[in-house]
Amino acid sequence: MVHIKGTDFDIFPLNLGGNTFGWTTDQEQSFAVLDAFRDAGGNFVDTADMYSAWADGNEGGDSEKVLGAYLKARGGADDLIIATKSGALEPHTGRSRDATFAAVDASRARLGVETIDIFYYHHDDETISIEDQIATAEELIAAGKIKHLALSNYSPERLREFFEKSADSTARPVAVQPQYNLLTRHDYETGIRPIVEEFGPAVFPYFALASGLLTGKYSSKEDLEGRARAGFAEGQATDEAFALITELRAVADELDSAPATVALAWLLAKGVTAPIASATSPDQLPELMAAPTLKLDDAHLTRLDAASAP
Repeated sequence: MVHIKGTDFDIFPLNLGGNTFGWTTDQEQSFAVLDAFRDAGGNFVDTADMYSAWADGNEGGDSEKVLGAYLKARGGADDLIIATKSGALEPHTGRSRDATFAAVDASRARLGVETIDIFYYHHDDETISIEDQIATAEELIAAGKIKHLALSNYSPERLREFFEKSADSTARPVAVQPQYNLLTRHDYETGIRPIVEEFGPAVFPYFALASGLLTGKYSSKEDLEGRARAGFAEGQATDEAFALITELRAVADELDSAPATVALAWLLAKGVTAPIASATSPDQLPELMAAPTLKLDDAHLTRLDAASAP
């Protein structure tokens, strides 16, 4: 277990992504994944109000509704720590006080909880000052609607400003959620990581497996055709990416491990607190849950660093 600084939360260092709930996994399948995740020692689940508004027939809030049904069916599942986000789902977009309060209340209703454990500002809104964003979060915490604030998709400049101006605030962010994986390194390593090292929030990267590319299951763009998540992966499915995947598979074979396990272990070796990864069946979980115990030696890290150089 690892501790999230500034909270009373100790988490298994793998954050289960809830983006599949109500999309590529129906309620029964999602329940099975959640049960298996808890049985394996997992206790931290990530979702957002906009999951999965992009899917045909969905309006957003789908993941939160499934997770809320699960919490109700399992008597609250008090061992679970739930993180959700707002800012990108109509009609509660942006970071105004009214939109943020309305989004939080809608998420609380779908999840069936009084208080959200960790609430992310999913996206910045540069029309709203950082001071006003901090004040809104302070109100939410004081009202018992959220326990802690976190940030995702903020520019390095606005992120630094947020940490500097919230230094003595109850709304000081306890975590950041950047995009970071073996295929997407530059922005995090050059812009976000120096701020993380200075201010010390937890780091929970999304697309930790590059929408499935880093599972090693795909060898070409053609392999992605017809996959539900293909749209998320297409932009990264380059010749360079598949060269990296070849090296990732080679390292995994040498370690008698799976490419997904190695890709997540690489993130942990880079100082990430808990990468976010999702599963569509309980059978996929062992590869994800094995990452914290897989230690990559310097030689393997050097090979992966070289193959994935930004």
